[in-house]
Amino acid sequence: MTTNSRYLVSVTKLIPADRQQLFDVLADPAQHPLIDGSGSVKALRPGGPSRLSLGATFSMDMKLGADYRVRNTVVEFDEPALIAWRHFNGHLWRYRFTEAPHGAVGTVVTEEWDARGVWNRLALLLLRFPQRNRAGMIATLDRLAELVASRGQ
Repeated sequence: MTTNSRYLVSVTKLIPADRQQLFDVLADPAQHPLIDGSGSVKALRPGGPSRLSLGATFSMDMKLGADYRVRNTVVEFDEPALIAWRHFNGHLWRYRFTEAPHGAVGTVVTEEWDARGVWNRLALLLLRFPQRNRAGMIATLDRLAELVASRGQ
C-alpha cells in the first residue's frame, strides 16, 4: 500500500518477521546501505553510534548523481514501534512498526518520506523527489524483508 501527497510519501508492507527484529535493523545505521532501495545510501561514516537512539546523530556517504555526505539526527524514537531521523534538508525518514492484523503473521512496516516542514519543498517537487522516493521506498521494504528472511529471523 502506498500513500502520496505533495510532501508526504508513505509505503506499507506486511513483513513476516517480529517487529523488534525489524526495528533492530533500522536502529543499526550500518545496515542502511543493505536495505536502501534507492541506490543512494553507500556507507556509514565513521564516528557515529552503532545503535540509534533519540538525539543520536549519524552520517552516511551518499550518491545521487554526485557523491556527497549527509548528517542525520534521530528525532522520533519509540522502540520497537517508531524511528525517524531528520536529514540536513529538514525532511524526515520515518519507519513505523505495528502488529499484523488478526490472522496475519508478521509486522506491518510503514516507511515515510516527510517533507512537509522543509523550506525548499517546491524544488523537491520539481525534481520529482516524491515519485522517485516512492519507488525507492517500495524497494527498501522489499530488501528489508529479504534481509531479515536471509538471517532466519
